[in-house]
Amino acid sequence: MALPDEETGILAGTVTDRDTGEPVAFAYLHLEEINRTVTAHSDGSFEFTNVPTGSYTLSVYRVGYQTISQTVRVAENETTEIAVSLRPTVLNSEAVEVIATDERGTGSSLEHASKTISGTELRQDLGTTLASTLDEVPGFSSRTMGSAPGRPVVRGLGGERLLILQDGERTGDVSGQSADHAVTVDPMSAEKIEIARGPAALQYGSNAIGGVINIVRNQIATSQPDHLHGSASLQGESVNTGAVAGLEASAPLGKTLALKLDGNLRSARNTATPEGKLENSGILSTNNALGLSYIRPWGYAGLASSVYFNNYGIPPNPEGGHPQGVDIEMRKYQSEAGSEVFLNNSTFKSIKADISYKNYYHREIEASGDIGTEFGVLTGNASVFARHGTLAFFDSGKMGLWGEAKNYAIQGARTPDSDSYSLAGYIIEEKDVGALHLELGARFDYVETTPAQRDPDSQIGFIRERSFSALASSATAIYDLGNGFFTGTTWIHSFRAPSQEELYSEGPHLASYSYEVGNPDLDPERGLGKELFFRYKTSTTTTELSFYHNSFDSYIYPRNTGQPSARFPSLNVYQFTGVDALFQGVEASSQVQLLDFWALSGSLSYTHASRKLNNQEPGAEAGATWHPLPMIPPFKGSLGLKYAKGGFQVGSNLRLAARQTRTGDFETPTEGYAVIDLFGQYRLQSGAVLHTFSLNAENILDTTYRKHLSRIKEIRPEAGFGVSLLYRIYF
Repeated sequence: MALPDEETGILAGTVTDRDTGEPVAFAYLHLEEINRTVTAHSDGSFEFTNVPTGSYTLSVYRVGYQTISQTVRVAENETTEIAVSLRPTVLNSEAVEVIATDERGTGSSLEHASKTISGTELRQDLGTTLASTLDEVPGFSSRTMGSAPGRPVVRGLGGERLLILQDGERTGDVSGQSADHAVTVDPMSAEKIEIARGPAALQYGSNAIGGVINIVRNQIATSQPDHLHGSASLQGESVNTGAVAGLEASAPLGKTLALKLDGNLRSARNTATPEGKLENSGILSTNNALGLSYIRPWGYAGLASSVYFNNYGIPPNPEGGHPQGVDIEMRKYQSEAGSEVFLNNSTFKSIKADISYKNYYHREIEASGDIGTEFGVLTGNASVFARHGTLAFFDSGKMGLWGEAKNYAIQGARTPDSDSYSLAGYIIEEKDVGALHLELGARFDYVETTPAQRDPDSQIGFIRERSFSALASSATAIYDLGNGFFTGTTWIHSFRAPSQEELYSEGPHLASYSYEVGNPDLDPERGLGKELFFRYKTSTTTTELSFYHNSFDSYIYPRNTGQPSARFPSLNVYQFTGVDALFQGVEASSQVQLLDFWALSGSLSYTHASRKLNNQEPGAEAGATWHPLPMIPPFKGSLGLKYAKGGFQVGSNLRLAARQTRTGDFETPTEGYAVIDLFGQYRLQSGAVLHTFSLNAENILDTTYRKHLSRIKEIRPEAGFGVSLLYRIYF
């Protein structure tokens, strides 16, 4: 039964500076359990209306202040007044202060979130692509092929093992397939970026052993704004003569409707490197969305529609493939609907349902004007889940169903058109036992892939329908040792069915310098991931140390055979194959407030990845059993120093990477490097608006260096010295 209108209340209050007592404007307040958000006014006041009665976790974010989280209770037909006091800090968003209001007061349940990037940190690291924006997060690297096509890699795992979502929905593109395919999300549109691992990731897929990246845009509003809110941005870059403009706004339409719109336009020319211009590396893109929500005390229902256009270049490869480069024209149209209904039930709190449809198309145009390859993907997704409170042993959790239908078509290769259907059910539970926080999750997936035509005589094998099913599971335990110390472990048993490309591909892919050959006999990929971590968090220090060990049966990847294609001798054959593989490594990061206005930060990460040789491979006869996998990042780290006072901050960052000589078959090793960046930010409130300025100077010594995960590292090094300026106004 839905919640009656009368069983609601109002949560109101004021956000102030803990040191001065002055009001803090433009703080972002979030009621976690029901996903309601508001922004504090210029006088620091805020108000949540039509809030179902009950207890909630209120999180408050603001640039220049330590994020806080506290429990609040909303009474029926009453206005609950609270005071929120924020502590100024020079640390970034990882420092979370827990305002304890329960008997334990430990806050250990907050430690399940891996990371959220927002505010100052997001503006400082904001890049052309999602991958470049996340590149300095410990454990993250970026697989690139020029300026536009970039996809994150986490702990050496990329492609289909790393899910990229927008507002919790899959992007519906083919960026996980090949290095030349861009992700259809622009980081300029992000309000924040969430990174999740462990049981929480099972809501979105059973293959997310690398984790889940969720770009939060809130295209369907879940809260009723009291007046026009939003932000406008303008950014310029010197290294590629680039510019980007963006606008995001939400407004009330009467008392029950909320309108949300956002859009951006990005343009850049060829990137400058210390060895000259990177030819054909320009980009022209736009990403725009419009959403409308009907919001009542019982919940909300809304619709949204978005378009993504991207025209970008792939640099030329003089030694094969395309000596003049390839241009890619990409289009995606997306429509979605979502609703959440709060329940008048002692156990189940709400039911949420979403449905989306994506129409994706891109074509790869050769220098002659001929179309080399065309990709088309039609994707439909539907999901429904219920949140619950106390249920048996568990304090809270969710259970739901998810489905996907995908039609995949390709022209310019022998790859057959195919359909894929997926259905999954999952359950995720949480429990606090004293200072111990537990999370458990399980997900069962069924995947069926059907080619347009069966072909028992195909050169790549018997092309036929395939079906796969398996159970994935995960568990996390985190113990609060007290005084800011935590320790924990996460286990995940993953499952990934071979994709349509991995099963059926056959043909040239000029833009990625490869001739791709699928394998219709591939087995599903199963992974077992283990992680042990230690954390220390106070108002002046955050430190984390993690060790991980991920093993795979039938790890699927396109192996460079070193043999030229008979049809296209300028392209090597890349054969999709499944092997036993092992990934293990370490990550560490720390932020320390040295004095009142100074902070020192540092991070390091290392991944050691190998595959098991089969008996027919060279070296196996000599007793060798393991060989390095390709495209694994080297040991890398960073060291930063920052000064921040009031609305002003300035700092420097040293990026380091070691040599990578553990190379896969026919892979080029890379040298180590050290690159210095500078940054500065300033924010100023003027009446009812907040102005922020972010100035970055990257590679100030114009160092020549190459990243190991760049597919064009033999052609040109990374970008040289460049300056970028971002101006953003909040209203």
